[in-house]
Amino acid sequence: MQPKVLYQADQNYIQSLKSVRHHLHSVCRQHVNQIVRVQTIDGQVVTGRILGSDRGLLYLGVQNHHGAGRAFGSSDEAILTLVLFELLVIVLLS
Repeated sequence: MQPKVLYQADQNYIQSLKSVRHHLHSVCRQHVNQIVRVQTIDGQVVTGRILGSDRGLLYLGVQNHHGAGRAFGSSDEAILTLVLFELLVIVLLS
């Protein structure tokens, strides 16, 4: 039985995504330990401290609201993991 391809990204789209990911990774690396407000394409707004970025992910230190969403950690600062290509806006707050 032949596998049926349900979706395949266009090569131009792939190149565009890679370019955006690379740019955002550079921006995040330059602002490690700074406080930012991030808005995702789904409208989620989060304020936190940039801890780093790796392989298309942004690691944001946020106030721990035990059990809230995608954050994990046991201290006062939880780590929220966001996908770089889902980010719409990153605003530097300090």
